[in-house]
Amino acid sequence: MRIQSVLTTFVFCALTLGGAAAAYADDVRLFVKHEVADYAAWRKVYNSVAPLQKKLGVFFKDVYVSAENPNEITVIHDFHSLEEAKAFMASPELRATMTKAGVKPPAQVWFTSKGAK
Repeated sequence: MRIQSVLTTFVFCALTLGGAAAAYADDVRLFVKHEVADYAAWRKVYNSVAPLQKKLGVFFKDVYVSAENPNEITVIHDFHSLEEAKAFMASPELRATMTKAGVKPPAQVWFTSKGAK
């Protein structure tokens, strides 16, 4: 009985954690690096737009902060196609959100996909 419980928990965790961010060969990762006026203020706005990100095709995201400048950030967003990623970056809602969040231009933007093994 205990083994079944442990296996059930393991399978649930694997599906929940691994399945949500599973990447496939055609998936695209968008990197955006920019400076913000104030990281804490930016983060509040960023966290508030999760529904917009999902609507625009983001299925995984993460934020990295420079070890040398807490207001210099790199954000990653994963999409199922390059078209989705480019549409996301062209979105007027995204542009308005970036301005509201205190993003300082220019942003460095690049798109990647999985390399062949």
